[in-house]
Amino acid sequence: MGEKKKNGGAPWGAARGKGQAQDLPLRNILPGESIFKLYDTYGFPYDLTLEICREHGLEIDKEGFDKLMREQIQRAREARANIEGWIKDKLGGLIKNLTTQFDGYSVLREHVKVIAIIVEDGENLADVDSINEGEFTLILDKTPFYAESGGQVGDIGRINHKAHDTRVIARVSDCKKTADGKIIHICKIEDGELKVGDEIEALVDKKHREAIMRNHTAAHLLQAALRSVLGNHIAQAGSYVDSERVRFDFTHFAAMTNEEIEQVENLVNSFIFAAADVNILETDIETAKKMGALALFGDKYGDKVRVVQIGLVSTELCGGTHADNTSKLGLFKIISESSVAAGVRRIEGTTGQGVLDIIKKDKDLILNTAKILKANNPGDIDKRAETLTVELKETKREIESLTSEIALGKTKELLSKAKKIEGYDIEYLAVVSDEINPDGAKLICEELRQKNQNIAAVIASTSGNKIVFTAVCGVNAVKSGANAGNLVRQIAQITGGSGGGRPEFAVAGGKDFSKIDEALEKGGEILKAMLKKQI
Repeated sequence: MGEKKKNGGAPWGAARGKGQAQDLPLRNILPGESIFKLYDTYGFPYDLTLEICREHGLEIDKEGFDKLMREQIQRAREARANIEGWIKDKLGGLIKNLTTQFDGYSVLREHVKVIAIIVEDGENLADVDSINEGEFTLILDKTPFYAESGGQVGDIGRINHKAHDTRVIARVSDCKKTADGKIIHICKIEDGELKVGDEIEALVDKKHREAIMRNHTAAHLLQAALRSVLGNHIAQAGSYVDSERVRFDFTHFAAMTNEEIEQVENLVNSFIFAAADVNILETDIETAKKMGALALFGDKYGDKVRVVQIGLVSTELCGGTHADNTSKLGLFKIISESSVAAGVRRIEGTTGQGVLDIIKKDKDLILNTAKILKANNPGDIDKRAETLTVELKETKREIESLTSEIALGKTKELLSKAKKIEGYDIEYLAVVSDEINPDGAKLICEELRQKNQNIAAVIASTSGNKIVFTAVCGVNAVKSGANAGNLVRQIAQITGGSGGGRPEFAVAGGKDFSKIDEALEKGGEILKAMLKKQI
């Protein structure tokens, strides 16, 4: 929301808590590196660190902290400077001596003059005298288009062939700034030819711009509401504003509760309903500070700064575009609240048409849900869902009961198929079935264990597209050395699977259906190798 986008930062004028001890003797110095780490790594506000240090009689190494902050800011500026990878080096030289006057705060359409047309020429860029097709970069002597900066996206719109001519010659898909602040328009020819020196009309997409203005204004109101609900330690840590949403990052040390989110949302809407005027003032930095204007910590500002004042609610330095009255925002809705980094939270929200879109989406969801649930009245979907939940639980219990009965009915039949391991009292049972699901296999195995303490059984369930081996060993079988976990794991490995479990019960998965019979056959040998010699 500031004139320049930054990560983190404590505002000027942050309210101090009670109990300051500014008259205490300063005994120790907290290193700048430590203060910076608290701020940069953990999101701990500088002002809050300063206040705590003063309360405990500590002095801080402000010079060291400021030095580290300047270095970080410089790194961030250098990282942002290279627009789309080529503007800084290649485009910058072509338009070095050109300037564009920005008039977009007050007008959305304007008579302008083409002063440069830049196109891609292989791997390079070239300035041309005219263009009649394809994409290009346009430089104007003045423009109503806002160039992307401060977290606010660039304007879109169109270029008319001549003043007041409705015939569109080019579409503007974006507006950006070069590393040295030159305004460039990303365009595509739609009709006719455009030449350097042409007098044309530049028109910003009004609907798109107004939606951005609503969301940007909401960002200011959101910060004010957060500081009111959560405390004055809240500081902007980054923002992004487009026509659909506002994303606001802020310093805070815990996830917001549902109650806090609701309070913030309601407070922003109360600001909107108050229909407060949004006043813009250009002044010097010292005057802005005296007004209590919030700014991004460590940012450098020129001789003149732009102060955005919204009633008695918010005063901030900001170079973006805003609605002239809060009532034009319509409504504000928080979409999400999440974590970005240690000590930094993020809220995404929307205004105006964005809120209506959410309402429509929710309404469609309710209607579709009512249709699926066969609720006569959409308002009854909660009751209908509750009824279906009860019915599903009843059905599940019935299925479980029937599954148990079927499983128990198979137990007697399966027991008769168990084969005694030669030389031992232990019996081995191997079953392959596409009718017994894994849950049924567990019930059967438990019943087998209860009815035959000498049994070691493996059931391969093959329903669907996977193999599940369920193994069980009776009490005597375990005493004789049988281990269901080891048995089922080795069997599963033959089919390319894995698994295991306890000596008395285990489950594993298989992959190769063609090797199931072979695996179960070898299970007898695996089991025999486990058993202790009987004396």
